[in-house]
Amino acid sequence: MTRFIVYGVGAIGGPLAAGLFEAGHDVVAVARGRHYEAIAAHGLRVDTPEGPTVSRLPVVDHPCRLEFGADDIVLLAMKSHHTPAAVGTLADLARPGTPIACVQNGVENERAALRMFPHVYGVLVLTPGTHLSPGVVVAPSSPLRGVLDVGRYPHGVDATAQEIASAFEAARYSSHPTRDIQRWKYAKLLNNLVNAAEVVLGDDGVSGSAVVARARQEALACYAAAGIDHASADEMRDRKRNIVTSKPVQGREWQASSSLQSVARGTGSVECDYLNGEIVLLGRRFGVPTPVNELLQRLAGDLARQRRQPGALSEQELLELTVLEPSAPL
Repeated sequence: MTRFIVYGVGAIGGPLAAGLFEAGHDVVAVARGRHYEAIAAHGLRVDTPEGPTVSRLPVVDHPCRLEFGADDIVLLAMKSHHTPAAVGTLADLARPGTPIACVQNGVENERAALRMFPHVYGVLVLTPGTHLSPGVVVAPSSPLRGVLDVGRYPHGVDATAQEIASAFEAARYSSHPTRDIQRWKYAKLLNNLVNAAEVVLGDDGVSGSAVVARARQEALACYAAAGIDHASADEMRDRKRNIVTSKPVQGREWQASSSLQSVARGTGSVECDYLNGEIVLLGRRFGVPTPVNELLQRLAGDLARQRRQPGALSEQELLELTVLEPSAPL
């Protein structure tokens, strides 16, 4: 029987691990710190629009506590900046042929995994979720928790991709085996460029933001220069329609991006180097200016490391800074 090892059980991995476990799959979660301690002691609580549930699934605080077998599939669900260390750990412990599925935003995770493992799968993540307290995650989409489409990396569908998609369906997600999964993940990356802007401007300052529009324009110019195909905005809306919702949970709306959640938890880091930073990398490779993404990447990272509250700058202040060199002191 396939065992799913969910490595990272926060806003995305937490509801997924609980859903797989409640659907009867063999599941073990890998968590850390106070989150691990709370799950080990009390189970993983998933707050939903229908009310809270508690899954007493197996959990360890490090993959070294596991004995890896031939039927394991690893689902990576940590932030992208933690992926290289996680993949390195797995390379020391897991069997070389272990399938690795990247249930993550950004497009670098699959490349990192493919350095160590031959069977890598990308997952398009279109599902709202929140993790702010140890042992508790919030899944506000109902009745389905969102979209988790799966494809082999860099392209194609095989029996493992179909097995993963089937398991995701049982866990209350819409999941299609998808041959061109990276086309969809590059489209999602465009959406995730707003994360750093929310950290810098505050979540109330990005609605209709010229900063976000310019960041996406830079990204599209980079995609064109690099010959990168991506799903259109209309395709993304169609894929989410009547599936991805965000309903009140315990009377509260839950909308914060993953980066804002990291700042709220005081983690000291956000994954902007792998979101806006991916656009910066493409720009430097293909000669496309990316001043807005460079500035957002740097400022969001600085604010997170300094553990400052979101909203340090206004949009006008940020736009004025883009005329400076990205390395200029602020």
